[in-house]
Amino acid sequence: MSLAAAIKNVPREFVADELGTWKHVAKLLIALYAAAWLAMLFELEQPSTSMITVTLLMHPQSGMVLAKSFYRTIGTLCGCVMGVLLIALFGQQPEIFLGCLAVWIGFCAAGAVLYRNFMSYAFVLSGYTAAIVTMPVINAPTAVFDSAVMRLSEVMLGIVVSGVVADTLWPDRLRASLRATARNQFDKLVGFLRGSTLGDVPRAQMEKINLDFVRSSVAFEDLRASAIFEDPEVRARSLGIRTLNQQFMDAATTFQSLHHFINRVLRSGDSGVAAALISLYQPLGAALATYSGPAQDDIGELRANLLACRGEIDELAAGLRARFAGEAAVEFDVGSELIGRLTDELARYAGTESSLRETRVKGGGERVRFLRSNDYAVAAVTFLRTALALGAVSLFWIESAWPSGANALLIAVIFCALYAAAPTPVKRIAQLWYGFALGSVVGLVCLFGPLPRSEGFPILIAATVTPLLFGAWLTARPALAGAGLGYCVGLLNTLALSNDMSFDLAASLNAALAALIGLAFTGLAFVVVPSLTGSAWQSKRQLQRLREHVALAANAPLRGLSERLESAQHDLLHQAAPYLAVQSDDSTRFLAWALAVQESARMLVDLRLETTADTAIALRRAIDRVLRTVAQLYRRPNRAALENTQAALTDAIDLAAGGDDARSAALLRRLHALRWALRDDLSVFATYRESAGLAAPEANHAA
Repeated sequence: MSLAAAIKNVPREFVADELGTWKHVAKLLIALYAAAWLAMLFELEQPSTSMITVTLLMHPQSGMVLAKSFYRTIGTLCGCVMGVLLIALFGQQPEIFLGCLAVWIGFCAAGAVLYRNFMSYAFVLSGYTAAIVTMPVINAPTAVFDSAVMRLSEVMLGIVVSGVVADTLWPDRLRASLRATARNQFDKLVGFLRGSTLGDVPRAQMEKINLDFVRSSVAFEDLRASAIFEDPEVRARSLGIRTLNQQFMDAATTFQSLHHFINRVLRSGDSGVAAALISLYQPLGAALATYSGPAQDDIGELRANLLACRGEIDELAAGLRARFAGEAAVEFDVGSELIGRLTDELARYAGTESSLRETRVKGGGERVRFLRSNDYAVAAVTFLRTALALGAVSLFWIESAWPSGANALLIAVIFCALYAAAPTPVKRIAQLWYGFALGSVVGLVCLFGPLPRSEGFPILIAATVTPLLFGAWLTARPALAGAGLGYCVGLLNTLALSNDMSFDLAASLNAALAALIGLAFTGLAFVVVPSLTGSAWQSKRQLQRLREHVALAANAPLRGLSERLESAQHDLLHQAAPYLAVQSDDSTRFLAWALAVQESARMLVDLRLETTADTAIALRRAIDRVLRTVAQLYRRPNRAALENTQAALTDAIDLAAGGDDARSAALLRRLHALRWALRDDLSVFATYRESAGLAAPEANHAA
C-alpha cells in the first residue's frame, strides 16, 4: 500500500482530534512565550508567574479561556486585597498571620466546592493569590503593597495574553457547541417521545434515558454559562437559552409522570381507562412523527402540528370521557390532563427552539434560573482539610526555619485549593507530583545546560521550546493532563525566567524540593481528611437532600418554585450519578427515589397552586394536612408515616368529592394522582406496605 493510500485510510475523526491537539499545543506555546516576552519587556519581577497563569488558563475552546479569565480576574483582585489586609493586621505576628491565612484559604476552598464550574476559580484564586502576594514579603511587611501590585500585574498579563491568543488564533467557539447541544437535546427528546408514544421504547430504558436527560440539562447550562463570555449573541439570547433548558426539563418530567401513571392504571387491572389514554395520546405521537430534522422550518411545522394536535386531543378526550364514571372517570381525567400538559409544554419548547434559531434576536425569554444543589457539610470538611494542611506546612516552615519553606507553603496553597472539589484527589495529586518532579528535573537540566549560554529572547526560545512543547502536548491529552499540568508548573517554577537570571544550583534544588514537599503535604491532607466526593456517606446525604425537595414543594414560596425544584433535582442527580455503579442496588434505589421525588414534588406544587382563598376552609385544612404528612413521609419514610399520609389523602379526597365546582374537581384530580403514586406497588414506598411482596411486573403501556 502506498503512503498516499495509507493516509487516505486514516479515520477523519482521528485526524480532526490530532489537528485540534496540535492547535492547542501551538496556542499554548505562543501564549507562554508572549507572556514571558511582555513580562520581561515591562520588567516584571517574576515572568514565570505570568507563564504559570497561562498554563492554568489555556483550554482548547476559547469561551472556556474567557470564562476562566473573568473569574480569575475577580479572584486575583480579592486575593490581593485580602493579602494586603492580613499583612497590615498581623505583619508583626507571623504565627497569627499564617493561621489567619490558612483560615482564609480554607474558606475559599470551601467556596470553590459550592460554586462549581469556572465560578469556583474566583474562590480558588482569592485563596492562593493572598499567599502569592504575602509569602515573598512576610519578613518585610512594608513591601506588601509593591508585592501586591507586582503579582497582580503578572497574573493579569497572563490572563490578557491567554484571552487574546485563545480568541484570535484558531478559535474554537463555544457557540457552535452550544447550538449543537441544544439541537441534539431537542432531537433526542422528540425522538424519545415519538418512539414512546408509538410503542418503540421499552420501559427498561426509562431510567437510563432519564439520566441522559439530567446530564444533558446540566451540561447545557454549563456551556451557556461559559459561552456568554465569548459571544454577544449568546449573551443577548441568554434568557431564552435558559428558558429552553427549563422547558426541556419540564417536558421530560411530565412525560415521566404520564408514563408511570398509565402503567399504574394497567397494573390496577383497569384496562379500559388505560386503553382510552393510550388512544388519546396517539395524536401526539402522530404530530411528533412529522418532525424529520433540525431545520428551522421543520421545527415551526412541528409547533403548528402540536398546537393543532391539542385541539384534537381535547375533542377526543370529551368523547372518551363519557365511557367512565366514578373513580375511573377521575383516572381518565388525570391522564388526559397530563397528555394535554405534555402537548402544551412541547409546543412551547418547539416555539422557543425555533425562535432561538432565527437570525434576529426576538425577546429575552422568561426569567428562569438554574438552581444548583449544594452540600454545606462537604464544604465544611473541605475548609477543615485545607486549613489543617496549610497549618501543618506553616508549622513545618516555622520549626525548620527553612528559607524555601515559603515555596512549599505556596505550592500547597495552590493545589489544596485547585483540587478541593476534584474526584479522586489523591490519585490526581500523585499524578501531578510525578509530573512536577519530572518537570523540575528537566528544568534543572535546561537551567544549567543551554540557558547560561543563551543571549537574547530568540535563543531563550530555542533553548526551552522542546521541553515546553512536551509539556503542552501532555496537557492536551485527557489521560495525561494532570501530569502535564504538574510538568509545566514544575518546569516553569524551576526555570524562574526573568531579566536577571540566577544560576544558583543550591537555591534551585531547594525551590524544587520545597515544591515537591508542599505537594506531598497536600496529598497527605487528602488522605488524613478524605474527600467526601463519591463516598457512601455523601451518597446517603444526597439521597436525604433529594427527598427534602418534597418538603420544599410543600412549604417554600410558590413563585418560581417549580423551576427551582426541577433544576436543583437535576443538578443533585447529576452530582450523584457518576458514583453510582451501573445496575447496582444503590443505583436502582437512588434513581427510584429521584423519579418519586420529581413526581411528588410537582404534584404538591400543582396542588398548592389549585388551592386558593375561595377553597372551602375544611378542604384547605385537609390539604394542609396532606402537605405536612407527605413532607414528613419523604423526610423519614416508614410505614406509620405512609399510613398517616394515606389517611390524610382519603379525608381530603372525600371533602373534594363533595364539591360541585371546577376548582374542587381539579383538586380531586391532584389528590387522586398523589394517592395512586404512593400506592404504586413498584414505587419506593412498596417496602413499607404489607402488599409489597405482591407487586406484579410493570407493563409497558406503549407496547
